[in-house]
Amino acid sequence: MDKNKPRLDSENLRARLKLRSFESEKKLLVSHPTAAEFFGHLKLRPGKIRQHAARLLTSGALAGSLLLTAHTGLPTQANTTIAANNLTWQNILPPEGQWSLSPDQEQEISQKIKAAFGVNAVPELDGNRLPHDYGRMGAEQHLARFPGDNVPNMAPGLGGWGYVTDPTVEKYYVAVPIIYLPDWRERTKYYVDWYRWRRMVVVNPANGKAIVSAVADAGPADWTGKHFGGSPEVLEYLGINTGMQNHPVVMFFLDDPNNEVPLGPLEYNIEVNKELTAKQA
Repeated sequence: MDKNKPRLDSENLRARLKLRSFESEKKLLVSHPTAAEFFGHLKLRPGKIRQHAARLLTSGALAGSLLLTAHTGLPTQANTTIAANNLTWQNILPPEGQWSLSPDQEQEISQKIKAAFGVNAVPELDGNRLPHDYGRMGAEQHLARFPGDNVPNMAPGLGGWGYVTDPTVEKYYVAVPIIYLPDWRERTKYYVDWYRWRRMVVVNPANGKAIVSAVADAGPADWTGKHFGGSPEVLEYLGINTGMQNHPVVMFFLDDPNNEVPLGPLEYNIEVNKELTAKQA
């Protein structure tokens, strides 16, 4: 092997190919609005037609997979109603469709997440921000954990960072639209490295449920009208896995440099709630 030959950066290449795919789909759907309506009705991406057909043909065999139980059984969240009442999201968030939070709104949200769950959730970390920290989350499929991995509702391709070898990361993963960052093309390598398995706090403002997730994929495409994607387990826990599976969520970075907060559902901070209740009495 020629040691002077530059090494192929597969993650960088995969991210760029994904961006090119999104751009091609967007161009097709803008040029042919009738096709956009057709694909939207089927909830199908144009670039995934072949894979979609293959999944339909093999769905019967997949139903009997021995790995089925690896993605079932979510823990329950204690005192969800109390958490939702204390968060009072309706007094903080702008109306749906206005997906930009003001600095004051972001600060108030961070404070309320800290009070409710005892974790530090911030809209900006290490100088990095997502295009949106409030938006609509759509359903994603399971990502392959190893070659030959095969469970129901499996994505036809790999995630933005390849195989998700940690089963907990795969279970609680999210997709974020880093490919739409303003300087994505100039700083692709930096963003690919920085966002790899980056932990996020996702909150459903409709019920106050919150979960810590890891970034394992890039997207969704902007033409879908969605700002984030979530694994089946993430959507199930947040209670947004019904209907169109396209619901508003808040997504902040988890500021936890020592990795003390595990992935998965956040339990309501009972001790903090006792202190708040005592002050209000």
